Parts: sequence; structure tokens; C-alpha cells
Amino acid sequence: MTDRVMVRDVAIGGGSPISIQSMTNVDSRDEKALLRQIRELEDAGCEIIRISVPDMQALDTFREVRKKTGSPLVADIHFDHRLAVGAIEAGADKVRINPGNIGSEERVRAVVDAAKARHIPIRVGVNSGSLEKDILEKYGKVTAEGLAESALRNVRLLEDMDFGDIVISIKSSNVRMTYDAYRIAAEKTSHPFHVGITEAGTLKRGQVKSAAGIGALLLSGIGDTIRVSLTSDPVNEVYFAKSILEAVGEREPKFDIVSCPTCGRTRIDLEPLVNEVEKKLEAEEGLPGGLRIAVMGCVVNGPGEAREADFGVCGGDKEGLIIRKGEILKKVPEEDLAEELMTVIRETLR
Repeated sequence: MTDRVMVRDVAIGGGSPISIQSMTNVDSRDEKALLRQIRELEDAGCEIIRISVPDMQALDTFREVRKKTGSPLVADIHFDHRLAVGAIEAGADKVRINPGNIGSEERVRAVVDAAKARHIPIRVGVNSGSLEKDILEKYGKVTAEGLAESALRNVRLLEDMDFGDIVISIKSSNVRMTYDAYRIAAEKTSHPFHVGITEAGTLKRGQVKSAAGIGALLLSGIGDTIRVSLTSDPVNEVYFAKSILEAVGEREPKFDIVSCPTCGRTRIDLEPLVNEVEKKLEAEEGLPGGLRIAVMGCVVNGPGEAREADFGVCGGDKEGLIIRKGEILKKVPEEDLAEELMTVIRETLR
């Protein structure tokens, strides 16, 4: 188990629930835009929000934004230690730095001392574009081993300054490299991990890479907080992060639909049926968490899957069976299946 650190009222590590992060992508000097996007992220379920602070004007804006939101805020800093110290003094709940590009040890110490005084953690962020020259020369190129070595080196720098509230991130756009780097580092430290695939890409490709990388790490027991990085509205990052956590069993979904991919035996139009059921379930209020619904196309696997579900549909020839907890309730024409299923669900749960 990793150590626990607190980001305002959100715990990271120590067996705490895996938290969801995202990052604003509006101009960091635009207070109104930042506050609007923060509200959107809050509404979507984001638990920790990161804001880049590239200059003094952005720092002034960060200070004002901090006064107007209760969400945990992380200040993302590169190069200028004064911005990190200023953000901490302005009320940041965590700062993200790469000690290697902050400058001298004295400047890193200034950030550490400020974080100590305010009792906030530092996220040590390393990615494939920030490796030190000696590490690149040692391995000849960017490697998982080099990424892990860089991260642990920077962590030791903070530890040598008697600072332990550290969160580690080691990211690459290469899924396998990211996975391997985290695995290497996890064997050598107990600090909590912020995991994600950096620069994962567009909504479509980025979701696939993030699901593969983040999901694999979480299933191997690595990851205390996650950020899905997409070239998209950051609200989409939050929604997809939730989906990943649900898929690996870290969060209970509102419902889970089991549906078959169809084959030549299917005699009902299953795709529109399952889409209609999903749409109706999304709109339904008051469902208990974790409801399992099976929508199956034929009698080969259908009855078995439906029997294991809370409710199910098993298709036949232009008709289907409505099943509840393994019990066949009725036979229904194809066009009525979705609504009849919802009727049974409502009557049962009423």
C-alpha cells in the first residue's frame, strides 16, 4: 500500500478511493473562463483540478480563483520557482513541478520549504520530453528505465530535504513505456502514484490508449489518482476516467449492460434495442447502483447471461423473453422489448 497525502479534503494513496483529476485548458489569465470551466468540471465529477501557472499574471488570476472555489486546486509549474512559491502562498492545495527544470537545488528547496509551511504535497512529474541529459546518454534514448530513474532521482532530492508528501507521475505517450516505467518505480518507493498516458491524442484514439494504459496499471495495483489526457473538452476526460474506474471495479456504475456482439443466429435487431435500453436506463431516476442488465440476441448464451443478471432480454425470432433474476416473466414482440423491460424494472424496484 502506498503512503497517503491530502490534497485539501481529497486523500491520495493509503488505500483511499482512486480520485479523478483533470486540467483546465482555457487561458490561465482569464478568471471568468477558469471559474466557468472549474464549475463544469465539478459538475462532471472531477475531484482535483489542475491549473497551469505560466507567468505572474496567471499567478494573480490563480490567487483570485482560489478565493472563489472550494475545489482542490493544483498549480502546474515549470521553470520558475517563484511561481511555485507564489501559488503555494496563494492557496494551492498541491503543486506540480519537475525539479529538473526548476533550476538549482536552492530554488527547489524554496519550493519545498513553502510546501512544508503550508502542509501541502508536491507532485513530481516526469515525462518523456523532460529526461535529464545524462539519463538520455546512459540509455541512448527515452526508455521506461530512464523515466523511472529520473522520477526516483527527483523524489530523492525532495526526500533529502526532509520532505515526504510526494505524489509521483511518470508519463509517456507510449502506453507500454508508461506501464513499464510505473512498474519499475513502484517496486522502489511507497509514494502514491498519479497515473495517465500523456498526450494520448484525440477523443477516439486517446480513450483507447488511456483505457489500455491506465486500466492495466490499476489492475496491477498501481495508481492512486488518475488523469485521462485528451485533446478535447476536459469534461470528457472526467467522464471517461469514471468509465475506466467502473470497468476495473474501482467504482460502482449506475448500471452495467451485458450485450452480445450478435452473429448469424440473431433474429432480432439487437443494436438499436440495446441502444434504446441504455438510453432509457440513463434517463431513469432512482436506480440502485450496480444494476446488471443483459440484452442478448439468441438462445445460445442469452438465457445463461440473463439468468446471471438482475434483469434481461433474450432474443428470439422477432420477439424476446423478459427475464428477472433468472425467471422468465413474459414473451414480448421485438418492438416492445425495451419499454417492457423498463416496466418490469420499475415495478420490481418500486
